[in-house]
Amino acid sequence: MTLFTLDEAEALLPRAREELLAMQACKAQVDALRGDLGHAVGASAGNGHVKDEATLGAKRRRAESLVEELNERLARFHEWGIELKDLDEGLLDFPSERDGRVVYLCWKLGEERIAFWHDVDAGFAGRQPL
Repeated sequence: MTLFTLDEAEALLPRAREELLAMQACKAQVDALRGDLGHAVGASAGNGHVKDEATLGAKRRRAESLVEELNERLARFHEWGIELKDLDEGLLDFPSERDGRVVYLCWKLGEERIAFWHDVDAGFAGRQPL
């Protein structure tokens, strides 16, 4: 497990923010495509026919490609040692050491810098100012 100092975590924050925003954009596209595919399946349930199989196939392949991209970006976080806690909220934890124990430096999308920490088992609700 990589343990970050505050300076190390903040140095990585711009790249982490960029990855996080890209992941949120991918997820939004996947969600929209899933909605389209779900609607098409529901519409075909009555007679078993799909109106435009080619378009649905393209949407399915696009969704699969986006999920693959999400997984690749998530793997980057793992390589860096960052834990993605909530994609929708944009919540990241950076393992660190405080008073001889492992804690998380906690950052949420929209915050200028890392200004909070919490115990490993406390979660976001247990955030405390640095």
